[in-house]
Amino acid sequence: MNHPDIPVGPLRVRQLRGALSGPFDLDLQPARCTVLSGPSGIGKSLLLRMLADLDPNQGEVSLAGVSRESMPASAWRRLVTYVAAESGWWADGVAEHFADVEAARALLPAVSLAPALLDAPVARLSSGERQRLALLRAVLQRPRFLLLDEPTAALDPHSRDQVEALLQRLKGEGMGLLLVSHDPAQAARLGDCQLRMSADGLREVSA
Repeated sequence: MNHPDIPVGPLRVRQLRGALSGPFDLDLQPARCTVLSGPSGIGKSLLLRMLADLDPNQGEVSLAGVSRESMPASAWRRLVTYVAAESGWWADGVAEHFADVEAARALLPAVSLAPALLDAPVARLSSGERQRLALLRAVLQRPRFLLLDEPTAALDPHSRDQVEALLQRLKGEGMGLLLVSHDPAQAARLGDCQLRMSADGLREVSA
């Protein structure tokens, strides 16, 4: 990973709460995938956004013992990166969203995307292409933890399998994953640990 000043270690969360949810206690480990499920509207996306410090929240959050409050929010978000179910795009061309275009081009075939897609305008992308490109955009930052909000929801089975293979590879390289999914089969394939969110909070469920 490209953050030598922060040692590899767990993401530790204590009494995390927002205006409408919490408190949550959570321990996420490197090189493991935790799958988060629960009813629609219960707050799964909000939890991921709070972990990435994108929405207002209170509580203690640390990475490998280093407090979130000890670094700028932008630095934290490069270490603990949120990938939304519907990604944001701020420029007309796909390539403009990647700091290293050639690294992105090399990775595109891993998720069944043609390298020429980088030269396309964002407006011509399908929802599935946007979803995979947003994932690659986050992966290329080499975060310690990747927070994924239904990363294969818009994909056909072949593309889903390609994305899952990439996530398994990242996990093998030491990246920690927190993945929201409504698919029990996907949870069984990817999850080392499964959590379910309800009105009462988080509870671990047997895989």
